[in-house]
Amino acid sequence: MQAIFLDKDGTLVENVPYNVNPQLIELTWLAGPALQLFQQMGYRLFVVSNQAGIAKGIFTESALGPVERRLGELLAQYGVRLDGFYYCPHSPQGVINRYAVACTCRKPMPGMLTRAANDHGIDLHRSWMIGDILDDVEAGQRAGCRTVLIDNGNETEWKMSPQRKPDLTVPNLYAAARAIEAYGRLPLEGSVDDMGNLVTPLPANGSVGGEAARP
Repeated sequence: MQAIFLDKDGTLVENVPYNVNPQLIELTWLAGPALQLFQQMGYRLFVVSNQAGIAKGIFTESALGPVERRLGELLAQYGVRLDGFYYCPHSPQGVINRYAVACTCRKPMPGMLTRAANDHGIDLHRSWMIGDILDDVEAGQRAGCRTVLIDNGNETEWKMSPQRKPDLTVPNLYAAARAIEAYGRLPLEGSVDDMGNLVTPLPANGSVGGEAARP
């Protein structure tokens, strides 16, 4: 089995900090068609999300059930179904003792991806991790996945290392889907615009629709 692992906030849904109100959840631009395309390519779909608000006492784990159901409702309009919803409740900066720990599941650690792989028989080397910050990229690299960075302004520190260099950099989730589709057919020879259309020669750093790294 091959999978697409999706960060939630800022990647699959609009980034509203610590939001667990289902009515405030909105898919990012063209996220529905992007996931349709992933399904057509034979990928299973999994959310992997850091939820430090639990450790910080902002909301409880039970609040994420309605969030998962709301995501299911929004994606069902596109004929899309999530195959798993994994979250990490931990943070070393937390105030709830049982969650205020260092762990192996909080991205950039790969624990959520490896757990999903064990649960569902996923071949991580044939799978992709997609997120909007370099911690997502590092988690995917540590798990053995190929990685995509959505360069939408949410990464602000740009602390680079070999494990934090994405295979592809794109402007949005739909462009990610089109780029992965092209990656599966032949070596990429160009970048893509917001709609995933091939527009320019691919830079040597492997960027697609954006820069692969910044100073």
